Amino acid sequence: MNKTIIGVVLATLVATPALAEKVRVNNVYDVTKTVTKKVPHTEQVCQVVEVPIYGNSGVNTEGAIVGGIIGGVIGNQFGNGSGKEAMTGIGALSGAIIGGKNGQKQIIGYRQENRCQNTTTYTYESNEVYQYSVVEFWYNGKLYKQTFQR
Repeated sequence: MNKTIIGVVLATLVATPALAEKVRVNNVYDVTKTVTKKVPHTEQVCQVVEVPIYGNSGVNTEGAIVGGIIGGVIGNQFGNGSGKEAMTGIGALSGAIIGGKNGQKQIIGYRQENRCQNTTTYTYESNEVYQYSVVEFWYNGKLYKQTFQR
């Protein structure tokens, strides 16, 4: 609307014979600015990885020996006569079984596993956005600029 009003005013000035020689429209143009925005794009990225399989290495020999000795000493504290020997044997056997079960874990193989994760990348989009318009005109030998919204 402002553009129309300025256009009418300038046209009137130019159409008036007395002012026609004094007013001369030089240029009319729009002023814009560049607006850039960051646009996210998320995609799933998958890859196959080798995953270790853990297992026991078998009997822990050192643990069985130490467990047997400790179990035998504890078992020896119980019982009388021939019962004392039986309790020592039971204690040593129990200690060896318990101590031998604590075998060390080790890698016994590998399996392939598909692992995925979301990855976000960004692109930039730029657009020219209108801000205002300008009309340039000469009047009495002097250049004037008037801004307006269209």
